[in-house]
Amino acid sequence: MSYSVLIVEDDPMVSMINEQYVLKGADFNIAGTCRNGNEAIEFLKSHTTDLILLDVYMPVMDGIAVLKKIREMKIPSEVIMITAANDTTTIEHTMNLGVLDYLIKPFAYDRFNVALEKFKIKHQLLKGSSVLDQHSLDSLITANFQKEKKELNINLPKGIQRTTLNRIKIFFDQNQNWQSVDMISEELGISVVTARNYLNYLVTQKIILEDINYSTGGRPSMLYKKNN
Repeated sequence: MSYSVLIVEDDPMVSMINEQYVLKGADFNIAGTCRNGNEAIEFLKSHTTDLILLDVYMPVMDGIAVLKKIREMKIPSEVIMITAANDTTTIEHTMNLGVLDYLIKPFAYDRFNVALEKFKIKHQLLKGSSVLDQHSLDSLITANFQKEKKELNINLPKGIQRTTLNRIKIFFDQNQNWQSVDMISEELGISVVTARNYLNYLVTQKIILEDINYSTGGRPSMLYKKNN
């Protein structure tokens, strides 16, 4: 089964990355992309979609207003909110409107995939039977919890912080060519020593590849690239 996804995001670069993330999963396709809330509402008036990736901060109509309108229209699509704001007020407000999950920018593919898997589990259980017994409901809650726990509570080595790790992962998602430590350090605003520490960890996890550049005319340097 293939699930359709509507991306509502005003930043073209972020929208493109979200689209790439969605299409990594064989069970998902893109129903459409919208740059603001008004476009999304107009799209949903004539199209159906299983899942909506909805940014909070957008021009014309923000994500919270869009979400309220979706509920008023009784559109059955699941919604994953994407926001740069981690304030409890926004999260509590949207939670009361039935949001499936929240992604705080910047996020890496691993966490994005957790949200998609959560959607699939819920959809399969709820659509697979007209009656949901206690065992099925417990399975739904437990499966979602375990997937979140696997991603969010992994024991990272000392000196490795998840926020910085996600920033580096996103950098490699956006830059597919070989990159030097100096390039990464300058682009992300972190020290060369810090960048090297994170890169070594990502290499051990087989998330990125490393190679030696002998063409510098001086001392060879290490290059890094995402392991696709």
